[in-house]
Amino acid sequence: MNEAETTHDATLDTRGLYCPEPIMLMHNKVRDMQSGQTLLVIATDPATTRDIPKFCGFLGHQLIEQSQDGEEYLYRIRLGS
Repeated sequence: MNEAETTHDATLDTRGLYCPEPIMLMHNKVRDMQSGQTLLVIATDPATTRDIPKFCGFLGHQLIEQSQDGEEYLYRIRLGS
């Protein structure tokens, strides 16, 4: 992620957790946030590369960025309404 794109309203660190835990924690986290805010998710479970885009599509959130840094997967999500 480049410096201009690193701003976010909240961070969810799911490193070391495996499906379905990262998605369950995301559900809980977005409940506490407002539409338009951005969430950074850090994960180590490769299944998140499939699960997080589906989560966003199903719930109307925008997956702004998805990248990999070594064994970590990084996702920036803008919450929909």
